[in-house]
Amino acid sequence: MPFPDVIRLQHGHHSARAYTDQPVDDDQLDAIVRAAWHAPTSIHSQQVSLVVVRDKATRARLAELAGGQPWIAQAPVFIAVVVDHHKTALGVEIGGATQTVHESLEGWTSGVLDAGIALGNLIVAARAFGLGTVPIGGIRRNPTAVRELLGLPHLALAVNGLVIGHATDHPPVKPRLPIESFRHDERYDAVGLRDAIARHDAELLAHWQRVGRADGKPWSANTAGFYARHYYPQLQPAVLEAGWGVEP
Repeated sequence: MPFPDVIRLQHGHHSARAYTDQPVDDDQLDAIVRAAWHAPTSIHSQQVSLVVVRDKATRARLAELAGGQPWIAQAPVFIAVVVDHHKTALGVEIGGATQTVHESLEGWTSGVLDAGIALGNLIVAARAFGLGTVPIGGIRRNPTAVRELLGLPHLALAVNGLVIGHATDHPPVKPRLPIESFRHDERYDAVGLRDAIARHDAELLAHWQRVGRADGKPWSANTAGFYARHYYPQLQPAVLEAGWGVEP
């Protein structure tokens, strides 16, 4: 069965980390932003905002704050994806009430989920125009400094970002864990997960060898390097400082 073009784009996803300085066409950028604008949000809250950054100095500073990621400064566009409960608080006030959702775990969780949906739409839309992308979780490394740099108000925090531009590298698609470790029909099935991880570790190591990455690690070791520690420790205090809380 032939697949639609969008499916082929999604199945061929890869992150590009080298770009020319050629600008992104304004009409294309508008269409990419509108793809995220049309993304679904919980209860139609529209609790996500984007900050589109094209200024060279700002992108250079963001590259530093994200832990030294030069592609942020190199590519012509960076989009910060923001959980925006400042905007919804104004709407609730106009509606005659006081917002309290930001004091709950559900409020934060739904905001981050909606930001993730918007990010996915941005990626697919940009790649549909033949542009390269790379998501930037490192935007959470120094979240308070990013808030100040982007002028984000109380109850607004950038939780992810996206580099967009004309890529000069097109790396092959990285292997994923076996599909049976991802898709569970009717009920979660943990049987065979260890074996699936072992097979993926071997497959990923072979991939790194093929592409000449001597520093490439098995999936389990790479994940342990991050998930065995709190690798963005400034995020939690920044979330609290920005106005969110967690219900008792």
